[in-house]
Amino acid sequence: MKAAVIVDTNVVVAGFPIAGNALPVAAILRDMLSGELAFAASEPLLAEYREVLSRPPLQKLHGLADDALRDLVARLEQKAHLVEPAAAALAPDPGDQMLWELLAAHPDLVLVTCDKLLLRDRAMRGRVITPQAWLALA
Repeated sequence: MKAAVIVDTNVVVAGFPIAGNALPVAAILRDMLSGELAFAASEPLLAEYREVLSRPPLQKLHGLADDALRDLVARLEQKAHLVEPAAAALAPDPGDQMLWELLAAHPDLVLVTCDKLLLRDRAMRGRVITPQAWLALA
């Protein structure tokens, strides 16, 4: 299975299993966990998933016990296609540089994000898309 998409942490967080979440981000997260969505990640991106999902306010929101959260993150890590980042132009937000480096690693990768700053970047037009746009392509 060839990795075709990078899923930004904001999509994973927004898609987290909260009762009744029928949004596109929830479908993407479900597909990531089931293996239906081939997604690329780097060690730093997986570490960010782990760190952000473990933040107390988010844990309170999703209500998962520590063990359940660790299991969910471990499933994401197992399903991810690890990609070595490459040198890249500067991202619009320095905190998202690792995503630009993943995009630079493979020209066929697309970033799925809810980050408006990244979505407005003209240099990456067509390679940075919303969850809704990704589902429309799939």
